[in-house]
Amino acid sequence: MDAGPDSERMVSLWKEFVETSRVEGGQIRKEIADSWLRCKRSGVDPFAGRSDRALAPPLVDELLRRKRELIDFARPFMQSLYRFVAGSGFVVLLCDERGYLMQAVGDDEVLRGDHGLNLKPGALWTEGEVGNNGVGTALLLRRAFQVSGAEHYCRKHHPWTCSGAPIFDEAESVVGVLELSGPVEKTHLHTLGMVVEAAEAIRRQLRVHSQNRELLLLNNSLNNIFLTVSDGVMVLDAYGTLKEVNPVAARLFGRTVGEMHGRSVHDFFERLEPIREMLVDGSSCSDVELVLETSAGPLGALVTAKPIGDDRGKVTGGVVFIKPLNSIKNLVNRFCGAHASFTFDDIVGKGEALLRAIQLGKLVAGNESNVLLCGESGTGKEMFAQAIHNWSGRRGGPFVAVNCGAIPRELVGSELFGYAEGAFTGAYRKGRPGKFELASDGTLFLDEIGDMPLEEQVALLRVLQDKTIMRIGGDKFAVVDARIICATNKDLKAEVAKGNFREDLYYRLDVMSIVLPPLREHREDIPLMFEALFERACKKLGNPVSRVRPEVLGRLMAYRWPGNVREFQNVVERMVNTASGGEIGLECLPEDIASDGWPQATPGLRREDRAGIDERGRIRALVEERERRDISAALSRSGGNMSRAARDLGMARSSLYRKMWRLGMADRPVSAAAIERSSPRRG
Repeated sequence: MDAGPDSERMVSLWKEFVETSRVEGGQIRKEIADSWLRCKRSGVDPFAGRSDRALAPPLVDELLRRKRELIDFARPFMQSLYRFVAGSGFVVLLCDERGYLMQAVGDDEVLRGDHGLNLKPGALWTEGEVGNNGVGTALLLRRAFQVSGAEHYCRKHHPWTCSGAPIFDEAESVVGVLELSGPVEKTHLHTLGMVVEAAEAIRRQLRVHSQNRELLLLNNSLNNIFLTVSDGVMVLDAYGTLKEVNPVAARLFGRTVGEMHGRSVHDFFERLEPIREMLVDGSSCSDVELVLETSAGPLGALVTAKPIGDDRGKVTGGVVFIKPLNSIKNLVNRFCGAHASFTFDDIVGKGEALLRAIQLGKLVAGNESNVLLCGESGTGKEMFAQAIHNWSGRRGGPFVAVNCGAIPRELVGSELFGYAEGAFTGAYRKGRPGKFELASDGTLFLDEIGDMPLEEQVALLRVLQDKTIMRIGGDKFAVVDARIICATNKDLKAEVAKGNFREDLYYRLDVMSIVLPPLREHREDIPLMFEALFERACKKLGNPVSRVRPEVLGRLMAYRWPGNVREFQNVVERMVNTASGGEIGLECLPEDIASDGWPQATPGLRREDRAGIDERGRIRALVEERERRDISAALSRSGGNMSRAARDLGMARSSLYRKMWRLGMADRPVSAAAIERSSPRRG
């Protein structure tokens, strides 16, 4: 930095500026002239005595607390800087980015002397408060600056030389300023340079501390991820020794982290080629299917391995990520819809045969025995299987359904048992798990089991006996834990007699047999089923039908229903689709159901079935009378509040209105929309 003018000449120039506010061009440094002009405009009194403006004690304490880190890093450099000038009347100051004094190091006579300088913590050293100086001017210029003798705007500072340098953080923001002040006559040529170097050293220390803190935070974050990530993670050195193991990996292997630490990775995998290649030549692998050697036996998993290298590219270890196949299968099942949505509450009906099947279904759901569901097509065997699954202890696992009659004969094996890599032409490159593996920890529903080819029946029998499978083209057995529920519309005993079904497999499957009755054998449930399916169809199709003519229900009761519940559901949906004017009449029924006369209305109806129609009519009358009593009792309990009565009966308010109309308890039908508009919401 250029040296200032001699003291007498500078004093003369200062007096001239104070009196005239003019500065002769080139007489003094431009930065000094500019600072004088700023002080003049700010109203700084050049002849003022000591300035006592400072922060209140509580604010000083807050300042020192907030800037504790900067003060702690700066203090050693301030003391080192002071040692160069100790005993010569110098003082080292540290101020914050606003110019408030935080720390002062110097001779006692200076720190406590009567020299017109405010050196107490919290004192303000800006240009607008005390005129130009090493603190305030350096902050304004954002660079190191020295003000010497009469270059100061305020006369009380003329005996001093102030050398200040701002301290920057990594973002180039000013966080403080360091200043060295002392008598003009004792100022050294390199005083400002020493201050600049000290300020830069403080900046470096702050940067190192910030980087260390960031590294610590990053390390903590990585450690938290390592400990909480859902996959198992193993960190290896170049020799395959386990250096780190997260808790998930330890649980997968059935050991503690301490038991695994320091052991060779060879102890934990059946096949090590992908991991060995990673450590030898640095090649990574992704989602390779390997077998883990756990304390509970072999466990399939997908393994991803990534090498770790130094700055020269040398492999120093690697990271192995482990995803158990079971968790992947559960994820696949969830997104592929392999779950059961029906429960026993969804099975509508109070007929004796149906209630007996439901009671037996709930009973068998509590154990792990194989179940065989028998019944005609359309009787709801899969719905029943889902209900058993959701009633069982496996309700949290997958429900995988397979229609054995819909799979091509040559693909049944690969569909059920999966296949290994390269098992046959066209196979998926990495192999594929079968339905038994996907259903592990859940339920496998084998529909139309009577259509399974004989050669696959042998493999199925082996799985049921050993609870293990081997993929087609594979050479390893895998343990599977899936409950088996089978269904058929065939007489399996007759199929065994014909040689179409293995006898040993039949007796293995027929541990708990449940016969689902055809709809014609529990016609008394048709009105209840109609109410439920009708309500569902109206919502699904957005057609609020308000009236069903009485003769329609009579035709539905009389029909034989060869397609059972499935056919009944389709007919109800057709009726809602074709309803006009908010009413369902005979014209909405299929022709074979709507036709008059028994021969047309019920093709193939047996004589004993016709004879039973009158009995069913009597049962229907009894059912309706009971419904009237139930509704009347619910209305009485609710004080006539329809919403409460509907909740009491377990139905929607719109369903209650329609049922009351059908039973003759209401004057006219009301649409659901009208009910919502007109009925107050009570209770």
